[in-house]
Amino acid sequence: MRQMSTNYLDSGRVGQKRRTWQALVDAARQLIADGTAVTVDAAAAHARISRATAYRYFPTKDDLLVAAHPEMTFTSLLPDTPPRDARTRLDLVITAFTELIVGTEPQQRAMLRASLEQPQPRLPLRRGRGIGWIAEALEPLEPKLGASGVERLARAIRSAVGIEALVWLTDIGGLTREEATATMRWSALAMLESAARGRPSLPDHAKQSAEGS
Repeated sequence: MRQMSTNYLDSGRVGQKRRTWQALVDAARQLIADGTAVTVDAAAAHARISRATAYRYFPTKDDLLVAAHPEMTFTSLLPDTPPRDARTRLDLVITAFTELIVGTEPQQRAMLRASLEQPQPRLPLRRGRGIGWIAEALEPLEPKLGASGVERLARAIRSAVGIEALVWLTDIGGLTREEATATMRWSALAMLESAARGRPSLPDHAKQSAEGS
């Protein structure tokens, strides 16, 4: 997937270029919120920007979806001065994560569809950003679980939290979004408590699968 070089944004008429970039991203988000298929052409028309100009910023629809994806703006979900207790940290992260997912559900579903269409998923939804947030929350457990144990636990928790889980819990499980987020939080904390009590870890074949994904 091609992406626009950051040098293009950072050279020449930088202010105007960044406004144009933001206008296209905002247009894409509005199209998603309206339930309209997102294309570079559609975003250009909505933003009243020429197609030729739009394609300089976003050569493909996937490039535009990546930029419009809300998770791209976060590097951590913990507060500036995070607590040291792993359970409190995880609860903060899962609460923020589920609020983000529900609050931007149309964009999340659009990214999920796009990533599933990729023969080799390359979009941010498949790059483990959520796993990183959760692993950061679990850092106090490293002395007990080790770095690899924290990573496996983060992957297990991520499998029960996120847009994929929300889609299943609401569309198939029939839960409200409030019930779905409560279920995701319960699952995450239950897995943490199980690991903290020294319950059996993942079997070897599951470890290998998790480490290779």
